[in-house]
Amino acid sequence: MHFYRSLRPLRALTFDLDDTLYDNSAVINRTEQESIIFLQHYHPALQGLQLEEYQHLRSELREREPEIYHDVTYWRWRSIELVMRNAGLSESEARAGANATMEIVTYWRSKISVPSSTHHMLAALSTRWPLVAITNGNADLTACGLADYFSYILRAGRDGRAKPYQDMYQSAAQLLQLPLINILHVGDDLESDVNGAIRCGMQACWINDRGDHLRHALDARLLPHIEISQLVSLEALF
Repeated sequence: MHFYRSLRPLRALTFDLDDTLYDNSAVINRTEQESIIFLQHYHPALQGLQLEEYQHLRSELREREPEIYHDVTYWRWRSIELVMRNAGLSESEARAGANATMEIVTYWRSKISVPSSTHHMLAALSTRWPLVAITNGNADLTACGLADYFSYILRAGRDGRAKPYQDMYQSAAQLLQLPLINILHVGDDLESDVNGAIRCGMQACWINDRGDHLRHALDARLLPHIEISQLVSLEALF
């Protein structure tokens, strides 16, 4: 554990989810693969659909509608609907198909493998401080067994703009009825988690589990208060 700034008294912790509490890459890759397989079998016009084609269309949609990235669920739904419309399906068929595909997405997106160490750490921390989840993603915390550790779960789109925008950080403080400076945000992303939290007035803990050097990181604009290499290092805060 490295301390870059003096910690103010802690009265609550907020957590990023994806790649902070669990490895998110495997579940996202599987979700993408299964959703494409479903689409290929959903309608004859989609049999030749490839993942690259879907991803390209999704990127184009964000270029046309930049604000759509704040809600990843809606962004994905719109992308799937566009794939179907481009394949010749009617508006009603495309909407029904997008809804059906999102059920597959939700199922596989929830197949998250959470390390036992994460459960133990959150259980311990939640006995001392209230915890809030702040995510730009759409993981189902109930399905993966993490929901009970958190007093509140804030999601981009539903609860404001995505990090590093301040919407969800400020909402967490308001829900907890605590000053921002007495809340420590924990996350793996220097821009959305560290820079976003500090700009908002919170304290920040960077989980550097890939061995990156803070001095050489391109998005290291603001020093975190703490740097740790694994979640269990938070035991030192007790």
